[in-house]
Amino acid sequence: MLLHLKTTVQQDFLSVFNAFDEQLFRKLAPPYPRLKLLRFDGIDVGDVVEVELQTGIKAFHWTSLITEREITDTAAWFVDEGQEVPPPLRSWRHKHLITKQGSGAVIHDIIDYSTGYKVLDLLLYPLMLVAFGMRWPVYRRLFRQV
Repeated sequence: MLLHLKTTVQQDFLSVFNAFDEQLFRKLAPPYPRLKLLRFDGIDVGDVVEVELQTGIKAFHWTSLITEREITDTAAWFVDEGQEVPPPLRSWRHKHLITKQGSGAVIHDIIDYSTGYKVLDLLLYPLMLVAFGMRWPVYRRLFRQV
């Protein structure tokens, strides 16, 4: 299932891309489930991010590997791919793409996930939309013109 969210911000795309660090990762975490950050190497190819999703009933482990990172004259991106994902997910690929738009930028969250069951993927879609839609105000607040 593919989810593509876009947020227009006022800072240039390279400034936005270079801000993707542990501090921003923490700010983008949804309120539920709570994320306990276990490891954050960075956004270079080969880096690992590990979290524990704390639901209040049970904790789930999630490990992602940065598999791509590229910077061009008009765009920059990195991709994290789930190596260990919580149920019901079976696969996860999240492309963090920042494109140039005039003097500002557009942040794209492009998420491709699968549970292995199309009906379950469809049922999860609204939850994914809400969870990642919560990034919009954070991005807008943090990436105003400086």
